[in-house]
Amino acid sequence: MLADLLAAVERLPVVGALKASFYAYPLVNALHILSIGMLVGAVVLMDLRILGVARGVEREPFLHLMRVTAALAFPVAALTGFALFSVRAGEYAANPAFQAKLALLVLAGLNFGAFRRIAAPAAAGTAYPAPAKALAALSLALWPAILVAGRFIGFL
Repeated sequence: MLADLLAAVERLPVVGALKASFYAYPLVNALHILSIGMLVGAVVLMDLRILGVARGVEREPFLHLMRVTAALAFPVAALTGFALFSVRAGEYAANPAFQAKLALLVLAGLNFGAFRRIAAPAAAGTAYPAPAKALAALSLALWPAILVAGRFIGFL
């Protein structure tokens, strides 16, 4: 059943156009890389600021800017990632690096949700509680791991 769904994705007309175009796939790939760079860069900078790096930078405006950047970059990364996946959906779905990347993305999402629950009650200008800092540190490990898993997709 899953194999049929993945094969159907590969047969979508827009996927056929993506495969047939000399320019489309490389441009989608470039946009994916750009959006991932923006997303991971924003997340890493937020995590570092939450952990106390760059105390001279006013925390709340900086974190707001990084949240907006991440919020804009994530959907672009997800859409372009799905477009890239759709070209060889069956092959990628069976790829251990792709599976690891998806699992790490789920963990990063759960980590983000937990962070929001723990950090939300903290008033602006007050220190983040230790559990929130631990989740920021975990985020610093998860996002580079997602990048590495993503890079390995083409090599496995």
